[in-house]
Amino acid sequence: MEASIDNKLGIGKNLSVHCQSKDDDLGEHSISNDESFKWEFSPNVWETTLYFCVLGWERVRSYEFDAYSFGRDRSRCETRCAWLVSVEGIYALNDQTALWEFFYPWPPLS
Repeated sequence: MEASIDNKLGIGKNLSVHCQSKDDDLGEHSISNDESFKWEFSPNVWETTLYFCVLGWERVRSYEFDAYSFGRDRSRCETRCAWLVSVEGIYALNDQTALWEFFYPWPPLS
């Protein structure tokens, strides 16, 4: 299965991404606008696969979210688990409907 995080924050806005599972640390990456960070994985036989990511950009220093959780995503992410990061928040692609769904808003500015 492929997973991806697309930066759609706007021109000149880089996105920092650090994703990992219990077993795999994918490292830190700086993603330019209109670029993507992608990785491949296979859900484990125990149905407990979890990848989480920490994102950051000029308005949000650190925001953690689950990029893949078997229980939530086994239907939504049949072949790929795609995320789109915008100034409004984080959208997820639903493989079954081919529509982007608003998943996570950014925390309020303090």
